[in-house]
Amino acid sequence: MNIIVVEDDERLGAAIKRALEQLTHVVMWLRTGNEALEALRQENVDLVLLDLGLPNKDGVQVLREARRAGIRTPVLVVTARDSIEARVEGLDAGADDYLVKPFHLDELAARIRSIARRAQGLADNLIEAGPIRLDVGRMELSLGGERVELTRREFALMHVLMERAGRIVRRDTIESSVYGSESDVGPNALEVLVHSLRRKLGPDSIRTVRGFGYMVPVDPA
Repeated sequence: MNIIVVEDDERLGAAIKRALEQLTHVVMWLRTGNEALEALRQENVDLVLLDLGLPNKDGVQVLREARRAGIRTPVLVVTARDSIEARVEGLDAGADDYLVKPFHLDELAARIRSIARRAQGLADNLIEAGPIRLDVGRMELSLGGERVELTRREFALMHVLMERAGRIVRRDTIESSVYGSESDVGPNALEVLVHSLRRKLGPDSIRTVRGFGYMVPVDPA
């Protein structure tokens, strides 16, 4: 997922960013309410983790302005405001979920997966396409019941393709999901990644649609 973390606490923001990147997410870290509102307008953002006590614009105000503007990007509020009134205010302002600090990173990861499942219309963490089975929660992929070891980027690529199995995924969408805003990615990096996955999963596991992108067939040969 492309996730934006809006957190003005330096230590916590850095810790959340590092933890989510280890889970194969592409993460941008922002620190102010104005930046958060601008980030919510970006079409390629899958989720925003939003603190409420932010410089120059409170998180609740950010939420209200975004929802009034018709922005439907999922938002997980992550805040120290733990009163019932604060929770109700945040959820009524348009938050999809509400997590109180301090929290365990495992719970944060689980809540992110839950929001992702709802956004994708999935009931659980498992995505299947023929003999390929992706367990998002465990970050595991299996082929015919046998686990296949993947790198972080290989897993991220299979995730974005399998959640759209049977559909062509544009190259720019894939690159945004796998690499984010990284500037040191070579021009043939995606092809190299696809080649590596085909060696592990079979030549027909990922199909090239020339001029458009790639797809995982619903029932790979």
